[in-house]
Amino acid sequence: MTKVLFLCSKNKLRSPTAESIFSNVEGWEVYSAGISNDAEVHVSLEDIEWADYIFVMEKAHKKKLSSKFASAINSQPVISLDIPDSYEYMNKELIKMLKDKVPSLVR
Repeated sequence: MTKVLFLCSKNKLRSPTAESIFSNVEGWEVYSAGISNDAEVHVSLEDIEWADYIFVMEKAHKKKLSSKFASAINSQPVISLDIPDSYEYMNKELIKMLKDKVPSLVR
């Protein structure tokens, strides 16, 4: 089972959308969380250690993640999808971007 973690700021729109659309992919276990202090679901050390792939929505998330969990990020890639915080949950354009970008990056 390939474990895929999606992160955004508050875990309200982008990362929950990603979790929702990829949760039924055969062979993938998917989870989402937020990096901000006011996130709905906060990313934890256990989440980072669990993941085989970590996808962040913006480069700023990657920086925050690296400063917060540098010792836990080992061999798993941390990939920025460069998706701005301008989409609602399950927005069609957001779904298309995620489907276009993510699958080709997971082996």
